[in-house]
Amino acid sequence: MYRLQVDKLTKAAASKGDMTGYAIARRTGIAESSIYRLLNGEAQPDLISALRLGETYDITVEELMQREPAPAEAAA
Repeated sequence: MYRLQVDKLTKAAASKGDMTGYAIARRTGIAESSIYRLLNGEAQPDLISALRLGETYDITVEELMQREPAPAEAAA
């Protein structure tokens, strides 16, 4: 499973002057409610949203997302 690295996203967004979820939503074209769910860890971006975030803030999807072991892998 992959998880959004919220700290990397907020740092990249801040470097472009986007300090709020509203500003990120306006710049990326992603719904504001979706951005707030991402920032709060309540949801993970789909591929299109991850690509939009990456392209907008000059960060690769690989940098934006981090692989976490699945529960079965963690137990092994």
